[in-house]
Amino acid sequence: MSANKVITGKLETANRLDKAIAEASGLSRERVKALIAQGLVAMDGTVASSPSSKVQQGTEFRLEIPPAVESEAQPQNIPLDVVYEDDHLIVVNKHAGMVVHPAAGNPDGTLVNALLHHCKGQLSGIGGVARPGIVHRIDKDTSGLLVVAKTDGAHEGLARQFADHSIERRYLAVCGGHPTPKEGMISGRIGRSDANRKKMAPLPKDSSRGKHAVTLYKVLKRLNSCALIECRLETGRTHQVRVHCASIGHALLGDPIYGSTPKQIRPVLKQLGFARQALHAATLGFIHPITGEKQAFECDLPEDMRALIDQTAC
Repeated sequence: MSANKVITGKLETANRLDKAIAEASGLSRERVKALIAQGLVAMDGTVASSPSSKVQQGTEFRLEIPPAVESEAQPQNIPLDVVYEDDHLIVVNKHAGMVVHPAAGNPDGTLVNALLHHCKGQLSGIGGVARPGIVHRIDKDTSGLLVVAKTDGAHEGLARQFADHSIERRYLAVCGGHPTPKEGMISGRIGRSDANRKKMAPLPKDSSRGKHAVTLYKVLKRLNSCALIECRLETGRTHQVRVHCASIGHALLGDPIYGSTPKQIRPVLKQLGFARQALHAATLGFIHPITGEKQAFECDLPEDMRALIDQTAC
């Protein structure tokens, strides 16, 4: 059995114990709290017991980190399109058809299973578990860029950026019809549909349910009975682009839940065998949670969406 990893040093700031230790060690505050509860954190030789206790700059600390336990999900040798990778995080171009995380109905064959194989021996433990840190998801049948943390510190830093909506996300989509005006903002609350709990739906402004969502759209190319558009997210809600586009009468082509494909386009989709929402996460930008450097990634449209655009060109 592997021995606990030991980290020692002096606190860089006077603060709450959990926050000061997190800053000095690179762990998340939640992970530090768990270690304190296990009696694995000592200050000046005394075992710490309260995460909220005040500590002084220069105080000597010692913490033990148990080996990360194995994830319940199993590693699977599934090919990945890796756009960028370092010791802290990995950016992948997820292909349409791949589920991000194991769940009922999709116990394996997911992105997490693939990452467990790809990153074997590189995962330092998210919350004490050797697993990739999923900080955001894109739908099974949406393609494109997704960033995943490999360390506890990177996971917390990325999660914080997603929470404060500072992540840059730009999607490319093909919608039915021609949105008017050619660019604009769609906003409002999004929550579970009362009619179908598997669907999301726009909610009244005064609703106490759901969450506020904002999508900025722009028509990039006018096509035959449809259009190539870009959507920039100011928030990141479940099915946000799909729900917002459908709410203004321009649902995404091929969308099995929110779509209503124009009659003229149906033969094209059938000919191409296009059976997913025409949505691709093309741009992803964030501040690296460890180095502080700005990261920006672009990902070209997949072949099936390029073919769809070619076949519907005016």
